[in-house]
Amino acid sequence: MIDAVLWFFQNLAMAFVNFGYAVTHPGLWLDWSDKQAIMRVVYYGGSVELFFVVFTTFLVLTGIGLWRSGFMWGCVRALEGFANTVGRLVAWAGLVMVIQQIVIVFVQRIFARPDIVLGVGIPLEFDISWWAEELKLYNAMVVALCCTYTFVQGGHVRVDLIYAQVSHRAKRGIDMVGSLVFMMPMAVLIWMYGWFFLWRNLIVPKPSASDTIDRLLLKARALRWNVETIGFSPNGFNGYFLFKVLLVFFAGMIFLHAMAFFWRSLLEYREGLDSTDKHLDRDTLGAGEEAYEGTH
Repeated sequence: MIDAVLWFFQNLAMAFVNFGYAVTHPGLWLDWSDKQAIMRVVYYGGSVELFFVVFTTFLVLTGIGLWRSGFMWGCVRALEGFANTVGRLVAWAGLVMVIQQIVIVFVQRIFARPDIVLGVGIPLEFDISWWAEELKLYNAMVVALCCTYTFVQGGHVRVDLIYAQVSHRAKRGIDMVGSLVFMMPMAVLIWMYGWFFLWRNLIVPKPSASDTIDRLLLKARALRWNVETIGFSPNGFNGYFLFKVLLVFFAGMIFLHAMAFFWRSLLEYREGLDSTDKHLDRDTLGAGEEAYEGTH
């Protein structure tokens, strides 16, 4: 038990050293002409060191926010604004998906064409099956990148047995516990699996989550890009590595919003009932009606 506590606080202290070293030596991980730099990104992107840098940053920002509540409200508004901006932009993928499906039906059934060609000069030409399978990517984009936006808007389905009956402060306490105990660990777990899952489909030799930094640097001698381009059908969509990229973005955005949700809950707990939904930017259907009004 004592060893675990010491390990935890040692990593918290080393987070400042690791962050400072990464900032002052950017070439070690940003210069991708060096194969070892790529392997450092692969290792540290899913490492204990990165987790403690992010977690320590969260603790430091929380400490500053407890001293200056205006600073914490600024962090909340920035992160919620980021979620809203990404969500509102990516939501248009739903419209693109519908239009593309209509075009596919017309081209295949009415014009009896086996492909769709876009552009002039050097056109973008793919088989109908490629465009049909690509529709899954739009759906994945909406699911992965609009999740935090939907959270801000209050649009996720919830089953409420106790929450609605408790006091304002009890609700905020439940929210804080939920963000720390459920949202953050879930995001970290998905990130850990998603990060190495992504890189195993981008490069060879395939990295493993159990590899040490020294072992990965040795593998860098034989490193080459090997981006996954295999589809489910001979002429089908071949960009399935993009789904792995979306999984990593999904986990990162969930973690960031868990921070924002914790800070909002903490501020509303401290400031009382009048601060409920303070600075919250929600879409409306007009006349002040919430876009997700009636969702439970």
